[in-house]
Amino acid sequence: MAKDYKIFISHSWAHTDELEALQNLLNARGYFKVEFMEASKNVPINSQSAPYVKSVLKQKILNSDIILGLAGIYASHSEWMIWELETAKKNNIPIVGVIPRGRERISSEVYSRSIVDVKWNTESIIAAIRSYAK
Repeated sequence: MAKDYKIFISHSWAHTDELEALQNLLNARGYFKVEFMEASKNVPINSQSAPYVKSVLKQKILNSDIILGLAGIYASHSEWMIWELETAKKNNIPIVGVIPRGRERISSEVYSRSIVDVKWNTESIIAAIRSYAK
């Protein structure tokens, strides 16, 4: 029986196109079952309270099998992404960096916390998830 994966994608709200593209990439594989745990513009946490938002995000991270960190250089400038990745690391949730299509430079914030960084390739991403998910 195939495993269902709970995946939290750490992303920048300014780059939701990459989040959606990665979700579509993983959903396109019929043999690969995934539940996305992150908040997004389509599934927001409706609160202006940072402590409340952090508590909801922390629970989502803790309930995830793995974190995929979109490793565009913008991640180094996103306090929320840094917080999400650090929360995952402190709680032993494995982190895989995903290098967005066409990027040569990647975020040191993602790179320093990830087990492995993979290029934007469906099979590479899925292999990393299968290898490192808890």
